[in-house]
Amino acid sequence: MSGNQKEFGQIKVLVVEDDQHTTLLIKRMLLDLGVVNIFEANGGPEALRLLESLEGQDLVNVVLCDWKMPDMSGLDVLKQIRTRDPDMPFLMITGVADVDSVIEAKAYSVTGYIKKPFSMEILRKKLRIVQRILDARANSAP
Repeated sequence: MSGNQKEFGQIKVLVVEDDQHTTLLIKRMLLDLGVVNIFEANGGPEALRLLESLEGQDLVNVVLCDWKMPDMSGLDVLKQIRTRDPDMPFLMITGVADVDSVIEAKAYSVTGYIKKPFSMEILRKKLRIVQRILDARANSAP
C-alpha cells in the first residue's frame, strides 16, 4: 500500500454518484489505491455547489462522476464544470457507451471513461492518466 500511497496520495477526488452503495465501493477502491482526499456528492447539483464552495482552495483536482443520475446527468455536470474550469480532469463512470454519447462527452473534453462494472485495476489505470495530467500541469507552472 505504501507504493500506492506515494503514487496517488496527491490526487483529490470528488465522487459524484447518486447510489450510496456504489459511492462506498468507489471510496473503498480509492482508499485502497492510496487516495486520501475524497469528497462525495449525491448528484450533480450537490457536486456543483460543493465545487463552488471550494473554489480557489485546490481541494479537488479530479471529478469521478456517474453518467446517469436523476437530477442532472454526468454530461450536464461535465458541461457546467467546463464553464468554470476547462482543465479539471473528469472521469465519467458509465454503463452508457453509445457512439453519440461518447462523441458528446468528448466534445466537452472528458478525460476518460470507466465502464461499469469496473475493477480496481481499471480505476488505477485511469488515476495514472490523471496523475500524469496533474504532474504535467505542476511542472509547467511558473
